[in-house]
Amino acid sequence: MKQKPFSIKARIKSFEYAFRGLWHLLKEEHNYRIHIVVMIAVVAAGFIFRIEEWEWIAVIICIGLVLALEAINSALENFLDFVSPEKHEKVMKIKDLAAGAVLVFSIAAAIVGIKIFLPRLLNLL
Repeated sequence: MKQKPFSIKARIKSFEYAFRGLWHLLKEEHNYRIHIVVMIAVVAAGFIFRIEEWEWIAVIICIGLVLALEAINSALENFLDFVSPEKHEKVMKIKDLAAGAVLVFSIAAAIVGIKIFLPRLLNLL
C-alpha cells in the first residue's frame, strides 16, 4: 500500500477528529467528567499551595495518563458495544480489564496527589 504524501491540511483535519473525540468524552462519558472535575480541583490546589516544578510535572503526567486511559477505555467499550451488542462473557471481561487499568492508574495518581498535597494540608492545621 502506497503512503499518501504529507499534507498540512490533512494534519490539521486530524486535530478536528481528536477534538471531536474529546467532545464525545465530555458529552457522553460520566467518568470522564468526574476526572475533569478532579483535574480542575488538583490544578487549583497546585496554584493555591504553590507546588514545586517537579511536583507539577508529576501532577501533569498523572492527569494526562488518567484522562488518556479513560479515553482508551471508553473507545474500547464503544467498539465492543458496536461489534457485540448482546451480552457476552468475553466482552464483559475485556471491558472489566480496561476499566481495571483506569482504576489502577487512578489509585497511583491519587497516591501521588496525597504525597504532594497532604503535608501542605496538614500544615494548615
